[in-house]
Amino acid sequence: MREALLKTDLPFPVRRGKVRDVYDLGDNLLIVATDRISAFDVVMPNGIPDKGRVLTALSLFWFEKLANRVENHLVAWNVNRYPSKLQPFAPQIEGRSMLVKKAQVVPIECVARGYLAGSGWKEYPKTQSVCGVQLPPGLQ
Repeated sequence: MREALLKTDLPFPVRRGKVRDVYDLGDNLLIVATDRISAFDVVMPNGIPDKGRVLTALSLFWFEKLANRVENHLVAWNVNRYPSKLQPFAPQIEGRSMLVKKAQVVPIECVARGYLAGSGWKEYPKTQSVCGVQLPPGLQ
C-alpha cells in the first residue's frame, strides 16, 4: 500500500485547503487532491492512502457525465498533457490532479456517505426523510 500524501511541494504559489493544494500557474490552476482527512473543518494528522486519487476520479466522472449540459473549468487531467514545467512533478501529482481554467468559485459543498449519520439518522426512523426529503424504506 502506498503512503498517504499529506502535502505536495511544487515551486509555484500555493493555497492549501482542507484536502486540496491549489497552485497558481498564471492563466490556469493546478488542483492536487491530497490524502488529508478533515472533519468539521479540522485537518487530521494522518491520511488515507489514495484518497486524493479517488476524489479526483469522482470529479472527473461528473465533469465527463455533465459535459454536454454544464460548462466546467477542466483543461486536462492527464499529466502528459500538462505544461512542461509540471513534468518533473508527475510522480507526485499523477492521478490526483487537474489542470483547470481560473474561474469564479461557486460555493457548494457535497458530503457523500454510504450510510445515514448524525441528525439525518435521528430524523429518518421517525419520518423516513432527511431535511424534509422523502427517502426509501430500509436505509441504515
